[in-house]
Amino acid sequence: MARRRDLYEVLGVARGADAEAIRKSYRQLARKFHPDLNQGRRESEDRFKEVSEAYAVLSDPEKRALYDEFGAVTLEAGFDADAARASRRFGGGHGMGGDAFGFNIEDVFGGVFGGRGRGRRSAPAFRGEDVEVTLELEFLEAARGATRPISVTRPDRDGRLQTERVTLRIPPGVDDGGRIRIPGKGAESRSGGPPGDLFARIRIRPNAVFRRDGRDVVLELPVTVGEATLGARIEIPTLDGTATVTVPPGSDSGRRLRLRGKGIADPKSGTRGDLYVTVSIRVPVGLDAEATAKLRELAAYDPPGIRKEWES
Repeated sequence: MARRRDLYEVLGVARGADAEAIRKSYRQLARKFHPDLNQGRRESEDRFKEVSEAYAVLSDPEKRALYDEFGAVTLEAGFDADAARASRRFGGGHGMGGDAFGFNIEDVFGGVFGGRGRGRRSAPAFRGEDVEVTLELEFLEAARGATRPISVTRPDRDGRLQTERVTLRIPPGVDDGGRIRIPGKGAESRSGGPPGDLFARIRIRPNAVFRRDGRDVVLELPVTVGEATLGARIEIPTLDGTATVTVPPGSDSGRRLRLRGKGIADPKSGTRGDLYVTVSIRVPVGLDAEATAKLRELAAYDPPGIRKEWES
């Protein structure tokens, strides 16, 4: 493989440079070699690409740590850090097939160099790549948990795409954007190692009744003027079926009623949040003359000074 320039050299910074120095150098070089400012100059385009690739590694703490540990070999497709460390333990070192970081290139890449071994014990083959799919769930499926069959397309050991039906168990309380892992259902290894894992990225559709707030659930409860004024017992939906809440007399819009333990379960501990019921008063419409007259009579009982805070 072609020898790559040292990434620190590409950006013109020392190996011990901090993140801010790396970012500053990258911005200066990116402006200098940007294709829009150097149209028709292939060497500038190549330098811009080289600088961008170097920054992509050195700006990422994990990638930078691997690069510092193993060097340019980490930039090659299929590199496996665990296999590289194992090769180092098993005696990989300098010379043909090895490098200055003390491991055997042939071991790390599973023999892609034609299996030119030198009689040393070979390291474990690297595992297959992980596969990620997106799974859309209804709000109640995510809250209560469910079992969903999904179709997964993944490469086999020869690189050919295969489609498999996988049953996914969704734990109660999974969050939007969360991932569910199924071990061993990712891509097969092309070097005889174990397969990668399958990750299902969760997307939760909005619900017309419930809204999630962390582990709590929020429900808007429409009530009439009479119910808000006199109080009422009202049956409401919950994640577990129905329940009855008591709206105290004289409740204003925005008043919150709390039902403990009726929220979302924590997938690890099983502890549930609460259900908060928010009162929302709905005023009558389409009143006839008689009803309007009665409301005017009731206006005598309106609380005084409801807008006194507006007064200067």
